Amino acid sequence: MAENLNIDADGVTLAGEEAGDGAVVVLLHGLTATRRYVVMGSRALERGGHRVIAYDARAHGQSDPANDPEEYGYARLSDDLLAVLDDRGIERAVLAGASMGAHTLTAFALAHPERVAGLVIMTPAYDPEDHRPGAMDRWDKLARGLREGGVEGFVEAYGTPKVPEKWHETIDRVLHQRLSAHAHPEALADALQAVPRSRPFERWEDLAAIEAPAVVVASRDEVDPEHPYAVGERYAEAIAGARLVSEEPGASPLAWQGAQVSRVISDLAETAGAAP
Repeated sequence: MAENLNIDADGVTLAGEEAGDGAVVVLLHGLTATRRYVVMGSRALERGGHRVIAYDARAHGQSDPANDPEEYGYARLSDDLLAVLDDRGIERAVLAGASMGAHTLTAFALAHPERVAGLVIMTPAYDPEDHRPGAMDRWDKLARGLREGGVEGFVEAYGTPKVPEKWHETIDRVLHQRLSAHAHPEALADALQAVPRSRPFERWEDLAAIEAPAVVVASRDEVDPEHPYAVGERYAEAIAGARLVSEEPGASPLAWQGAQVSRVISDLAETAGAAP
């Protein structure tokens, strides 16, 4: 049975849970998601002999908002991860994160390499060379939609996804589920504006400093264009020895398949030497 956690991170309480015994795996979710959306509720990791810790990022799920609307950058999110490890007495762990969570663990691995046994970088989207004008406009629109119209305002601002029509219903359902799970929607709107403006690292060459074993889970663009496959490839190329994995073209993204992505995490954890 999972143990509920309330972890202090410099005055912000992070809600989470812990279950299982064995090599430690910490799960980090994406922007607007909650801790459930890393392995999609799968308990395969715990059943497979891993100690699993998952938590809601600040302003997400049941966690507290930041004390300042600007305190959602990756340096702050990395410090929160450090607070979680210290609170649970963990020296080294395999870190598995999706999107914002992937960027957070990358920043953390660069700042605290001694605390990282392995990395599973799922659907990264941050590209340090992306300087498109107006790139933040969409995030501002989503934040405004959430502030002014709640869940339905966010979904309306999100618009019709540019994916095959057979995926529209699934995406709409997941958006409603995810956005309904937050105790502090106003703070989440602050995070929607602050997180995309933050930089987990400055140059692709920075990732060469990562020595931990790593797997990059990239989604095909047909179904998940907001997390470009090419960006996942760049992470795998930049991190020495990193392995790139994905679903077959046309299939549901591997990152959406909880049991399958749990297997990827478990395989890395079993060889990475995460402390029990």
